Amino acid sequence: MERNIVVISAGLGSPSSSRLLADQLQTASIAELAQRGEQSNIRLVELRDLAVDIANNLVTGYAPPALQEVIGAVQDADGLIVVTPVFSASFSGLFKSFFDLVDPKSLQGTPVVLAATGGTARHSMVIDFALRPLFGYLRAAIVPTGVYAAPDDWGDAGLNQRVSQAAAEFAEALHGNPPRRPSRSMESLPFEQLLANIGEQN
Repeated sequence: MERNIVVISAGLGSPSSSRLLADQLQTASIAELAQRGEQSNIRLVELRDLAVDIANNLVTGYAPPALQEVIGAVQDADGLIVVTPVFSASFSGLFKSFFDLVDPKSLQGTPVVLAATGGTARHSMVIDFALRPLFGYLRAAIVPTGVYAAPDDWGDAGLNQRVSQAAAEFAEALHGNPPRRPSRSMESLPFEQLLANIGEQN
């Protein structure tokens, strides 16, 4: 059985620590699913590549095709791995803005791994005080182990253990769920055409 997994990295640099952590979680999750006899179809999304489209969508209500396709992939995914950098003791604005565009009903019951990176260990509680409430509101099935990485954590056995534990919980949650059926994607029209359609209806 193949599982469709979307990995979201909200890192701003290239490469970013968020992307590095996302890669580790992705690799560990693929291995854990393979042990359970399941294949993984991974879709990696770097939100920085969609930053302008996300901002425009928030003010116009129109999602360009590339952004609409990513939103659809997230809403139809069997599971999500999400990683955000920490800014001002919370998730990044780019991360939150993207999930503001996702249908809040679409993630109900979807297994999600929560992860974050920051410049100091003091931000480690962002998993429990920012990310869990957000995905709790979205009614996702959050795996118990969140993964936070500060600069001193890279290469440390403790981080590797948390990544492995989160991946095992994620794979077990996916293994117990039936595959999701893709929803009917909404047609994405140019903004000018949307305005023209409104004019024709009036």
